[in-house]
Amino acid sequence: QVQLVESGGGLVQAGDSLRLSCAASGRAFSNRAMGWFRQVPGKEREFVAALSWIGVNTYYADSVKGRFTISRDNAKNTVYLQMNSLQPEDTAIYYCAAKRRFDITYYVSNEYEYWGQGTQVTVSS
Repeated sequence: QVQLVESGGGLVQAGDSLRLSCAASGRAFSNRAMGWFRQVPGKEREFVAALSWIGVNTYYADSVKGRFTISRDNAKNTVYLQMNSLQPEDTAIYYCAAKRRFDITYYVSNEYEYWGQGTQVTVSS
């Protein structure tokens, strides 16, 4: 089992920045994928960013590319999502997720086995 706890959400104005954190505990899969997704009520969960725990590559949705950065701290077993130049359309509940093996389905929410409780991000105009 893997437990994920997100933090760092909040209410900001357009153009501001936020950094979300996702602390992982429990069983560690060496080549696990870590991802961030977001969801607005009434809409499907949307891929935001992902990385492999042992790789160097990062992956982003087109809508956040150049504004958001996913990173990890191996020592702290924590994944971050730095969000810059936030816009009202970024308003959503943001979820951290993990799956046992990184592969080409890193952007598919149903492929992730472990999820955090979510943290609300609200961007006012």
